[in-house]
Amino acid sequence: VYVEGTQNNIVVEVSLQYTDDFHSNLLTFTNNIHTYEGGTHETGFKSALTRVINDYAHKSGQLKDNDDPLSGDDVREGLTAVVSIKHPDPQFEGQTKTKLGNSDARTATDHLFSDTFSRFMMENPDTARKIVDKGLLASKARVAAKRAREVTRKKSGLEISNLPGKLADNTSKDPAISELFIVEGDSAGGSAKQGRSRLTQAILPIRGKILNVEKASLDRVLANEEIRSLFTALGTGFGEDFDISKANYHKLIIMTDADVDGAHIRTLLLTLFYRFMRPMIDAGYVYIAQPPLYRVAQGKMMRYIDSDDELNTILGQLPPSPKPMIQRYKGLGEMDASQLWETTMDPEKRRLLRVDPQDAIEADQVFTMLMGDKVEPRREFIENNAKFVENLDA
Repeated sequence: VYVEGTQNNIVVEVSLQYTDDFHSNLLTFTNNIHTYEGGTHETGFKSALTRVINDYAHKSGQLKDNDDPLSGDDVREGLTAVVSIKHPDPQFEGQTKTKLGNSDARTATDHLFSDTFSRFMMENPDTARKIVDKGLLASKARVAAKRAREVTRKKSGLEISNLPGKLADNTSKDPAISELFIVEGDSAGGSAKQGRSRLTQAILPIRGKILNVEKASLDRVLANEEIRSLFTALGTGFGEDFDISKANYHKLIIMTDADVDGAHIRTLLLTLFYRFMRPMIDAGYVYIAQPPLYRVAQGKMMRYIDSDDELNTILGQLPPSPKPMIQRYKGLGEMDASQLWETTMDPEKRRLLRVDPQDAIEADQVFTMLMGDKVEPRREFIENNAKFVENLDA
């Protein structure tokens, strides 16, 4: 659907398409400036979209008089849209001045979009019914997810102390210095619990590969025990209840094995954070641990090595005798508590990669390609990048 019009010297353009995805993508612009904090034009578009779809749902009989209306999140599930306006005197606000504040922009966007979109829905009943049906399914999933949240809240009270055997919490209650290590496997989790700083470092082991949320509805996400434990530990709530100010930790550190399975688990966790806890990434709270690949010892010399290139360089510098002892770490569980602390957890020595997607559009496309349902784009990516692989665990 494409909408274009002018009202009170404000030019409004809207382009939208629905997909079978569970996530929405909405980009807004004012005078070709990306208003990624949104603003009045975004508010006008959202309110018009919700109103028009609910009106059509009642007229078509898909919603009865006593049914609850579809929410904004319901009607935007699977939506990809761009809202662009040209304003003669734009007023920007927000921390980075990328949020539009003009009230007339909301009125113009709402009016121009709702008129055209209402006509589109009436003239294309088959498509309109599919749009409403998707919203109805999203509504059912939202209600089921709300029930799951309530059950989780009743069972745990959202108290970290009610996660025995899983979370080893730190003693400090200051989120600014508190770190949560999300660790692959019980074995590595045990070593991490023994080697950590109990004051600042909490450990949450996860078993196996978590749910791929790129292919899952909200109710399925909340039904996953590992994900539910993670949300409970974080303390931020979930979905409509998400509040980053309630985060129990200001560092979430993903610590997985340096093999293919570890990379897969890391990608699944990053997809979860990106899709359902994006503010944690935007705030700079999400990190990836960098455990070493090798341990090299010769006489009294001992070093941890991060790559094959570094290993070859070091070996080329060492004398041939005595023979260097080389240990390759395929899993975190192969390290004892002191080694894990020294190489990966000690704030004085460790190296962390902060997850900081500067290009949100590209990041969104990559997650969709790698974790979504379409096989062909993923195959093309693998074929195009296979030549860069130097060390493959198979």
